[in-house]
Amino acid sequence: HPSVLPTLTSPLALSRRYRGLTLVLTFLCYTSYHLSRKPISIVKVSSNLAATAGRRNMWMGFRERLTWSNISFPDGDNYKELFGALDNAFLVAYAIGMFISGIFGERLPLRYYLSGGMVLSGLFTALFGLGYFWDIHVLWYFIIVQVCNGLVQTTGWPSVVACVGNWFGKGKRGLIMGIWNSHTSVGNILGSLIAGIWVSSAWGLSFIVPGIIIAAMGIICFFFLVEYPEDVGCSPPLHHVMTTNEKDPEAVTSNEGPLSISGQSSADSSNSPMEPTEEPEAISFLGALRIPGVVEFSLCLLFAKLVSYTFLYWLPLYIVNVGEFLRTARQERAWQGEHLLTPLLSLAAHFGAKEAGDLSTLFDAGGILGGIFAGLVSDYTGGRATTCCVMLVVAAPMLFLYNHVGQNGISTSIVMLIVCGALVNGPYALITTAVSADLGTHESLKGNAKALSTVTAIIDGTGSIGAALGPLLAGLISPTGWNNVFYMLIAADVLACLLLARVVVKEVRGWCGYMARKRGYVRT
Repeated sequence: HPSVLPTLTSPLALSRRYRGLTLVLTFLCYTSYHLSRKPISIVKVSSNLAATAGRRNMWMGFRERLTWSNISFPDGDNYKELFGALDNAFLVAYAIGMFISGIFGERLPLRYYLSGGMVLSGLFTALFGLGYFWDIHVLWYFIIVQVCNGLVQTTGWPSVVACVGNWFGKGKRGLIMGIWNSHTSVGNILGSLIAGIWVSSAWGLSFIVPGIIIAAMGIICFFFLVEYPEDVGCSPPLHHVMTTNEKDPEAVTSNEGPLSISGQSSADSSNSPMEPTEEPEAISFLGALRIPGVVEFSLCLLFAKLVSYTFLYWLPLYIVNVGEFLRTARQERAWQGEHLLTPLLSLAAHFGAKEAGDLSTLFDAGGILGGIFAGLVSDYTGGRATTCCVMLVVAAPMLFLYNHVGQNGISTSIVMLIVCGALVNGPYALITTAVSADLGTHESLKGNAKALSTVTAIIDGTGSIGAALGPLLAGLISPTGWNNVFYMLIAADVLACLLLARVVVKEVRGWCGYMARKRGYVRT
């Protein structure tokens, strides 16, 4: 009967609207988080050029501002190490705070926790930029602001992943979260472009404007974010579907980890309303570590994030430094009468501060494609670990090639940056989104969704240790040559791959067993 139709369809339509709202809001929220982190890598390049140009007035470069006891060192050789220390003030605080953040996230209202963290992050980001206008010349001011900002930014990732995990089941989680996770790259791109506007003039605005943006998004999040489907009368998603009619018990129980051939769930699971049950208790830290797969993926993410964040913080400076080195070498050879230069020197591209910042966004653009591709493939195959491992294996030689031929002109730089971005950020995106949500709603938890934020924080917190180590090691190693930095990144990629070996073997065995059963060759 027509009058019955709205009653039958409205719950599903309502659920879809709120799912869309949750995706959009959390996407914009975490875009603003990364937007506020990116400017420092762009300002690094400007500071070096400003110091070289000898500007020593109110509009001096950022590097000239970093001083010990009000003593400037615009021509010092240790600026890379100091930049590395400044990066790590943020990243170490972020890594430490992340382990605590998930515990708070399970016990506090996510909407308050997320919006409060965003407003505070906007405050500290703006304070960093105000140091320019206040004419502050003390390094410790910038370090303290970075530490505080690193701590409050830990409120973001566990909260947004928990919100999305609360609304979406496992069915197409890899693809949905692969697309959704492009917020990281979109934020990096927007942060680079916004910082580039004032990079050569008033670099303080490169931080103040992103600070205002993230604080404004925090206020919007406070008023519009819905944490749980039950809060608006919608049914929660079905995270696990146990089917025995098509697959034998071995196939079902093989889903010990987050990945399985049988790991299908209904995207429209909201059609099956659940009876309200007693509120489950939040899982403990050690309890989360005992979930199968948490330790392996956490350690893998440590090395994968080491590579990704080294690019995030040092890629613009690398592009400028290598281009400058090759240009100088070309001039020296020409001065010595060597007019027939090698192809590498004759085609070498040289980029300025703004051009390097804009070019570095291509790495993040590749990350968007890589995250979507990884999510799509892992959904189709059911092999999250295998997808990550294959991409990491291919990433190692591509990093080597980029370091050796990536500066052979603008076209080569564009192609190599996109490919490297896809291969490096694809596994990183998959682990921090779909894998974290899979593990946080693992069947061993027996429906207790209170583990999602804690598991996400453990995985991303461990990865953040790598994020802190990467830029620090790059700052220490880069004076010995950029080749050594890339060797370090390649070694980290290989280690990340090896740490997933056990889970990959388990997935391959599951596939072999599934294919054998499908052909009728079942062992007895």
